[in-house]
Amino acid sequence: MSLAALAHRHPRVVDWGIQIDRAPAAFWLALQFAALAPTWAWMVRRMRDGSDDPLGLLALAALAALAWQWRRELRAAPRLGWLALAAAGTLVATLLRTGAGALPALPPLAASLMAVLALACGLLAFLPRRVAALPVAGLAVLALPLLSSLQFYAGYPLRVVTAEASRWLLAPGFSVAREGSSLVVDGRLVIVDAPCSGVQMVWLGYFTACAVALWARQSDRGFLRRLPVVGLLVLGGNIVRNSVLIAFEGAGQPLAPWAHNMLGLVVLAAVCGGVARLMVPERTSAGLADQPIPGMITTQGGRHVDTVL
Repeated sequence: MSLAALAHRHPRVVDWGIQIDRAPAAFWLALQFAALAPTWAWMVRRMRDGSDDPLGLLALAALAALAWQWRRELRAAPRLGWLALAAAGTLVATLLRTGAGALPALPPLAASLMAVLALACGLLAFLPRRVAALPVAGLAVLALPLLSSLQFYAGYPLRVVTAEASRWLLAPGFSVAREGSSLVVDGRLVIVDAPCSGVQMVWLGYFTACAVALWARQSDRGFLRRLPVVGLLVLGGNIVRNSVLIAFEGAGQPLAPWAHNMLGLVVLAAVCGGVARLMVPERTSAGLADQPIPGMITTQGGRHVDTVL
C-alpha cells in the first residue's frame, strides 16, 4: 500500500504518525525515564537508607542543567545511532534487573549502570553534535549511588598507596615504617582509615572534570587526553593531605577536628581548582590573517578598501 493510499484510507494513522514525529525531545526523554523507573526507585531507596552518600544528586543536577542550557537547540530529528543505543540499553537494563530465562538477574548496581548509560545515550541523541559525549556519560555514571561500593573495593588499595607515599615523604624527618595501611611514626601508630582513602575526593575530582569540560565545550578527544592527569591530581592531593595529618600525629601534636576538616577542604578546593583549570581548552592567539589591519574599514556595511601592505 502506498503512502497516498494509506493517507486516503486511514487518515488518522497518518495524523498520529505526524504527531509522533513532531513530539518534542522532552517527551521522548521523559518516556525513556519512565521506562527505567525501577532503577530510579532503587537509587532513591539506597540513598534514603543511609548506605550511600547522596553526591549523585549533584551529577543529576548537572545533567538537568545541561539539558536546560541546550533546550532551544535540541535536535528535532535525533541522531539514530545514539537513539538505537538508548533503546537497546534500556532493554538490556530491564533484562539485567529482572533476568530472562537462563540469564540471571544481576545486582541492582550493575543494572543501574546500564540504565544511566542508556539515559545518557538518549540525551546525546537530541543534544547538538558539538556537545562532547564522554563527559555526559561520566556524569551519568557519577549519578549512581556507588561511593560505598568504591570504598569497599578500592578503599583499601588507595589507603595502602597513600600510606606508602606518605612514608616516602615523611622519611627524611621521621622514623617511619608501614604496616598494611597503617604507619608507625617515631614509635606512634597512625592508622590510615577509610575516610583517608580519598574516595570522595576521587568522586568530586571527576565530577569537576565532567562538569567543567561540558561548560568549556571541551572535545571528547581533549577530555580523554586529560583524564589521566585528573587521576594524578586527585591522588597527589590525597597524599599531601594525609602526609600533613600523619606528620602532626607522629609529632604528638594531632590537629584539632576543625583544623583537620579545614585542611581537607583547602586541599579539596586546590585539587578541584586544578582539575577545572586543566579541563578548560587553551586559547590560541589570533593569527595575522585574523588581526585587523589599521586603517581598514571593518564595520558592517563599510566599503571594501584594497590596502597595499
